Amino acid sequence: MRTVIYPGSFDPLTNGHLDVVQRAAKLFDRVIVAVAKNEGKRPLFSLAERRALVTQAVKHLPNVTADTFDGLLVEYVASKNAQAIVRGLRAVSDFEFEFQLALMNRKLDENIETLFMMPKDTYTFLSSRIVKEIARLGGDVRSFVPPHVQTALLKKLKPKK
Repeated sequence: MRTVIYPGSFDPLTNGHLDVVQRAAKLFDRVIVAVAKNEGKRPLFSLAERRALVTQAVKHLPNVTADTFDGLLVEYVASKNAQAIVRGLRAVSDFEFEFQLALMNRKLDENIETLFMMPKDTYTFLSSRIVKEIARLGGDVRSFVPPHVQTALLKKLKPKK
């Protein structure tokens, strides 16, 4: 079974992320969307919340599951018997950082390949950070995230009374 890991913070999952997942699901027997525990980024959503948002977004894809991980990505990939990591590239500016990560992962485990996928051109400007900022400022994010993610964002960012 050909398995790929799609790692990320997914804080929150965007339609750009979902586009990469859907296309990876056509290429691999199994796709695991691996939500990273990265408290250094001070996520808006907890690890459990992010996993739940991803799980709901991919439930229509029978060969896609959501999971969480902490630690070295290559160790997680090996523990899932996966052959590859898929990473989304939105723009040339993403490439240098992603290229360095891919080379380091190859150095740590030469059996794991990294594949780069570009989202649809309509999503190349999207990032979780921008979506959170738009939502925080009261903007409409419905065309950038799945409906349940928009609901979760509005609930999370609603001013406390």
